[in-house]
Amino acid sequence: MKKIGLLFVAILIASQGSAQTSIFNELLQKNVTKEGIVDYYSLKKETSKLDSYISYLEKNSPDNSWSENKQKAFWINTYNAYTIKIILENYPLKSITDINQKGKTAWKIPFAKVGEETYTLDYIEHEILRKKFFDPKIHVGVNCAAISCPKISNIAFTEENVVPELKRLMNEFINDSSKNKISKEKIEISSVFDWFKDDFNKKGSVIDFLNTYSETKISPNAKISYLKYDWTLNGK
Repeated sequence: MKKIGLLFVAILIASQGSAQTSIFNELLQKNVTKEGIVDYYSLKKETSKLDSYISYLEKNSPDNSWSENKQKAFWINTYNAYTIKIILENYPLKSITDINQKGKTAWKIPFAKVGEETYTLDYIEHEILRKKFFDPKIHVGVNCAAISCPKISNIAFTEENVVPELKRLMNEFINDSSKNKISKEKIEISSVFDWFKDDFNKKGSVIDFLNTYSETKISPNAKISYLKYDWTLNGK
């Protein structure tokens, strides 16, 4: 009977998580364009729905029984949901870089509650997602709410879609001429590839990584430069 009870609890928690992720998905579908432009004004009117999802995050955290894809999807959604939350709490604003609490930027404020712990956005990205999963595509999953960021997806990540969705987002990011200017002998690429180059060259050079997705074949000896980052809010 005890095992049956534990199984029932596990099923109940899983179904609750699926329902809450669906709420977050609906918010993204309604308020984020396919181009990754966020309607923060409209989202501000639906904070109760976002808070419902946040409440779920505050009461749950991944454990070792979860698959790697389920954990990855959970933490990326968590990062994005809390990023939206801190934007809305300070909206209207021109840039996420305008947020400052007691000398701390948006990424260094401990406000993201997951289970019994409270994290900063930086901790979720660098200490959990990057260190645990070693997947450079994480950088197109988490969103920093700026024009130059890889676009935020308008669907929530799940155990089932996280792999193909990250591949799709990376493909679109690399081939977006407003984010990366690529030719055979010269590339002007996002500063993301500079800031996190150790993530992108684990299995070869940054150019090797780009060529996995780029529609234009890049020469191994291509000249590389990095584009200035536009921190303007990714909103309407």
